[in-house]
Amino acid sequence: MERVARVSEIIGASPTSFDDAIRVGFERASKTLRGITGLRILEQRVSVEDDMISEYRVRMEVIFVLEA
Repeated sequence: MERVARVSEIIGASPTSFDDAIRVGFERASKTLRGITGLRILEQRVSVEDDMISEYRVRMEVIFVLEA
C-alpha cells in the first residue's frame, strides 16, 4: 500500500510546562488533521515576565498521512 505523508509546523503554548505545550498543540492539531502519525519537536522556548517564566512554547512538526 502506497502512502503519502505531509508535515505541518505548529506552535503549542502553555503556562505550565513543555509537556503541556506539546499536549495542547497535539490536541488542537488533531481537531483538524486526520491520520496523525507523529510529532517532531523542533524547538523549545520560554517567555519571561518579571524575572519568572510566564509561558512555555514548543515549535513542532505534525506528520500525517494524506487520505486517498
